[in-house]
Amino acid sequence: MSAQIGATAAAVASVVRAGFEKRAGIFVALAVAAMLLGGCATQTVPLVGTDPADPGAKVAGVGYRSTVAPYTSLRPTTPSGWKEQNQRAAPSSKSGHEH
Repeated sequence: MSAQIGATAAAVASVVRAGFEKRAGIFVALAVAAMLLGGCATQTVPLVGTDPADPGAKVAGVGYRSTVAPYTSLRPTTPSGWKEQNQRAAPSSKSGHEH
């Protein structure tokens, strides 16, 4: 009995496989035809504005603004004495009281 089930399963599988291969071949052929004919389609949407392929088309001017324009060098300098640094950092004495 198991031999009969095995033979039936093999027969059904061969029929299904043959049908699948035939359908897969048709699908591949349709996909290739669609890709080949897709390149022949005309443009359906008209361009809005100027044609980007036109070298004489008017365009906005191009500007350049440097990202490092206000650069000032912060390289280390020779150290000065602490008294001079203290005098530069101290508030100005405009009230007349000097310490």
